Amino acid sequence: MKRRDFMKNLGLGATTLSFGSLPVVLSACETNDSKGKEAQDDDQILYIGDDIAIADTQYGKVQGYILNKVYTFLGIPYGADTGGKNRFMPPQKPEPWTGILPAVFYGKTAPQRMEERWPNDYTTFADHWNYWDVGEDCLHLNVWTPGLADSKKRPVLVWMHGGGFTNGSGIEQDGYHGENISREGDIVFVSINHRLGPIGFSDLSAVGGEKYKDSGNVGVLDLIAALEWVHNNIENFGGDPNNVTIMGQSGGGSKVCTVASMPAAVGLIHKAVALSGSTIDASPQSITRKVGEYILKEAGLTRNQVDKLQDIPWREYLDIADRACQKCWKDNGINIRRTFGPVADDRNVPSGIFFTGESKLASPSVPMILSTTFHEQNPDRGDASLESITLEGVVEKIKSQYGDKSEKIVQAFAHNFPDKKPIELWAMIRSTRERVIAAANAKIQQGQPVYVSWFGWCPPLFNNRMRSFHCSDICFWFKNTDRMFTHTGGGKIPRQLSEKMSGALLKFMRTGDPNGGGLPHWPQYTVENGETMILNNICEVQNNPDKEAREALGS
Repeated sequence: MKRRDFMKNLGLGATTLSFGSLPVVLSACETNDSKGKEAQDDDQILYIGDDIAIADTQYGKVQGYILNKVYTFLGIPYGADTGGKNRFMPPQKPEPWTGILPAVFYGKTAPQRMEERWPNDYTTFADHWNYWDVGEDCLHLNVWTPGLADSKKRPVLVWMHGGGFTNGSGIEQDGYHGENISREGDIVFVSINHRLGPIGFSDLSAVGGEKYKDSGNVGVLDLIAALEWVHNNIENFGGDPNNVTIMGQSGGGSKVCTVASMPAAVGLIHKAVALSGSTIDASPQSITRKVGEYILKEAGLTRNQVDKLQDIPWREYLDIADRACQKCWKDNGINIRRTFGPVADDRNVPSGIFFTGESKLASPSVPMILSTTFHEQNPDRGDASLESITLEGVVEKIKSQYGDKSEKIVQAFAHNFPDKKPIELWAMIRSTRERVIAAANAKIQQGQPVYVSWFGWCPPLFNNRMRSFHCSDICFWFKNTDRMFTHTGGGKIPRQLSEKMSGALLKFMRTGDPNGGGLPHWPQYTVENGETMILNNICEVQNNPDKEAREALGS
């Protein structure tokens, strides 16, 4: 059933009354008196109907619903369809609409490979990924808010999803859900879908000329367009356009760092939080332009046929672009961390190290939180046999990467963390904090406060093998530990840590300082001391807790 028809059908046979901020819906066959006291005490949690949860945007009205006292709007368009003539082009504004647009289900996920993504195994159970329809009409966002157009000027949090720059969506994990922190923190929560992979980051500027000058960065230009939508519309959703925090994890953390370096973001963002993704540079255009040449060749096209790339079905184009990238790397001896991602064009995204002034471009100067987990890449999460590995075994496991330094590295980690088992040390070696420290050292040069944390809480699941793995911290920041129970087990213990972490986040959103939200005093990061808030059942600040270990990796 189409969304519009669905909304129509929901409205049949109901009368809607409004008392205060929450409407009460009475069945056409029943009066309030006939329900009795027992029914009145059993509070209704969902309200949806013809006159409920309607908000204005600059393009037209949208209608969502109220769930658990939070206004919820899903799949609001902030840009036009990116297919056809709009492929590889900067985002275009959506066409205004008449009437009321239903905003009750998530918009399309950006084009990406979906085949064989959910094997029937424990990883699928634990991560519980959510994916919906996939396509190029993907510029949609979701909003959770406690009130509409009530002049309260709530802080706004804009969530940028993980998945590198290739996969993911704004609601791919239950931990991303914005309802709880919106209601309990009295904030507006926004999550975004945007272009990814070759569709979002194919640099065709060398083969397509002026028309395609921005093609390598349209995926992050989408994020700017979403932030512009927030700036222009969020007051209608009870938010303050002059107090916007961007936040993301993994690839989303990298997106936060990239956006926080872009001149177009000045005035659109006011704080930033990057979790487990601390990018401080973009791909050199000397490489990305060469990949663009290989794409054209792989598609069997000449330079005067570059527009035909817009006509190739997106799924076919992904394969063409990836084959071209691999051939380009092989032929030219190129090895960079990402295949498709932001391009250092020094127009949209700066060249050099972000935040340091190496580029001519101005970037937002905003307070920032940088955080990682102890065991980002935990090798035995799905392999119980590795739990009994010895220190000697860890040395052998890392030799392919570190060679003769392997024994020295393992000894340094064991010295820094004498209470950790060998398997935990291996996970920490694979999850080194070198990049987050590099990002903190760069960001601090802007003269704004930087706060660094390290998440170490381990869930009591799978015989305690999961540990503080990549993504496990997200639900703690957003009061979702009971919602994301496959990461936490749920219950009081993770909820207590979540209260402290989300409290610090809410304070940071309001003031640029996380102190006063429930954690111990959290000092600003300095290069000299490396102040780091350890997030666990007992939270405490440690100075350079892994200094010796990190130095061994770089020696």
